[in-house]
Amino acid sequence: MFSDTKPNTLRSLVLASTAPLSPDQKAFNRLIRQIETRRSRLADWNAAIPPFRQQVSRDLWPLLEQERGLKAQLAEQFDWAYEQKGLTKAERQKLSALIVDLALYVLDNGEPDEAMKALYNKHSRSDFDAEEAAGLEHVKSMLENALGVDLGGDLDLSSPEELLGRLETHFQAEEEARPKAKPRKKTAKQEAREAQREAEAKELSQSLREVYRKLASAFHPDREPDPEERQRKTALMQRANEAYERGNLLELLELQLQLEHIDPAHLANLSAERLKHYVQILKDQVRELDRELQGIEYGLVAEFGFSPYGKLAPAGLTAQLRADIAATEIHLRSLRRQLDTVGDVRSLKTWLKTVTRRQPLPGFDPRF
Repeated sequence: MFSDTKPNTLRSLVLASTAPLSPDQKAFNRLIRQIETRRSRLADWNAAIPPFRQQVSRDLWPLLEQERGLKAQLAEQFDWAYEQKGLTKAERQKLSALIVDLALYVLDNGEPDEAMKALYNKHSRSDFDAEEAAGLEHVKSMLENALGVDLGGDLDLSSPEELLGRLETHFQAEEEARPKAKPRKKTAKQEAREAQREAEAKELSQSLREVYRKLASAFHPDREPDPEERQRKTALMQRANEAYERGNLLELLELQLQLEHIDPAHLANLSAERLKHYVQILKDQVRELDRELQGIEYGLVAEFGFSPYGKLAPAGLTAQLRADIAATEIHLRSLRRQLDTVGDVRSLKTWLKTVTRRQPLPGFDPRF
């Protein structure tokens, strides 16, 4: 028997019985529920991300651009104050540290800014471009030492695409140049394991093929005289073809449900061997969904700067955005207040007494 749900839902595939279920039947049910949960989460992500991306672009990015502009102004104002009389050496050192941090924030969060580079160079007593080049060269050297490759002197280190292309070219050439080793004779155990794997793969493929053939027979549009029904079956046949190519058993079973080609008795009476094959296919589909979900979350971390250690949830995106907007607006007000007072050297000296070098600064975002 089956659980009492609509026939076109995943839960219609969950086995239920007054008799105890076998381990494979329990595994089948568990995997169906896991897939349903993951599909639901994917749907939630697909619904949440586009409006979130629009909200970030509309409401947060302009605020962050204002923040970058205010920090650039503040760096210039601090540089002006640095040149004024009445400051001690220690106070000028603090101002230099502040200017360096502000300039780095501006340079790291937008287009190249020659004025900020000049301020950074002046107060760090270094050269921003030279430091960037040295850093990239260090990364290149580390890669060459770790991977045993020569990336060449003409590599554009600022281009990740060119770096990956150069690595792929090197490894491909190395593989082609490597002499082919003669295959070792397989032991009896190795041959037996390989034969077993081949047999299992054949059985899994056969399980999918049988479901697909039933669908192909039912959906084949050439056998349908009614034009509207032929169009519907053409679309369903395309779905069946795509599901079969992906090895997606669950989608094929769902299509069968729509046709009522499987019923409670059909799944309940599956042979133990066939059910075992279904379980293996569904496990692969759970892993595929997990990889897809992981890719979405990694993409969000890279695109929006979320913490890689936090737990992301579709329902939490809007709340996170509101919190980021509120925090940024508070910080913008703080920056504007600082700009209003930095021109008064006496007030600046009083404020500098509260500043500890290289520590988060009162009234300033600790990000810089």
